[in-house]
Amino acid sequence: MTQRRALVVRGGWEGHQPVAATELFIPFLDRNGYAVRVEESTEIYADAAAMADTDLVVQCMTMSQITPDQVAGLSAAVIAGTGLTGWHGGIVDAFRASSDYLQLVGGQFATHPGKEPCERHGGPEDNFLPHTVRITDLGRAHPITAGVEDFDLVTEQYWVLHDDLIDVLAVTTHPTQAWHPWHRPVTSPAIWTRLWGAGRVVVTTPGHSLDVLEHASVRAVIERGMLWATRTASAS
Repeated sequence: MTQRRALVVRGGWEGHQPVAATELFIPFLDRNGYAVRVEESTEIYADAAAMADTDLVVQCMTMSQITPDQVAGLSAAVIAGTGLTGWHGGIVDAFRASSDYLQLVGGQFATHPGKEPCERHGGPEDNFLPHTVRITDLGRAHPITAGVEDFDLVTEQYWVLHDDLIDVLAVTTHPTQAWHPWHRPVTSPAIWTRLWGAGRVVVTTPGHSLDVLEHASVRAVIERGMLWATRTASAS
């Protein structure tokens, strides 16, 4: 059996601790028999030969920029069967200026609502809100989230703009508050998959900090998502 190959691409905004965050999951990949390659930039996406040999891309690259040839290379690899996964800003707040990338992943970070203004002190905790991630009916039957119960977090609650080509496994709802401009609760996808060509994309929006990534449910979803997204036999 050919060894599976995982490519970890990390960098961008240091607030999401891309090195420490990805190091949490590399041992899992090792234990599951992947040969792991780590890159600190997106340059490898433009290397067609390297991408053709990659079964799974784990990306943690918040904000940053990507060149047209790099995003074309990543997209071509996914279409050909390479899996793509990531969490939080490392996948849905990456490469904001690239519409082709946004179409590939199916959703884009818009905001994370904050506390009441009088409770804010200028730090990241201003946006740490208690909220629930609720598994959908589809999620209860999907290999990534089957058996995972609804779970509560106190961290950034992502509001994402998305299309309807994603399969939503979990959602979270942003309530109305006097200091926010929206007039009714807004439900946003929190975990989703996307089929793109022969490839599979998995997005998990929780993951702002290491403690969130180490939450049992968040970690389980991310790890299962890596296995599920990996190139399938039919895409080889």
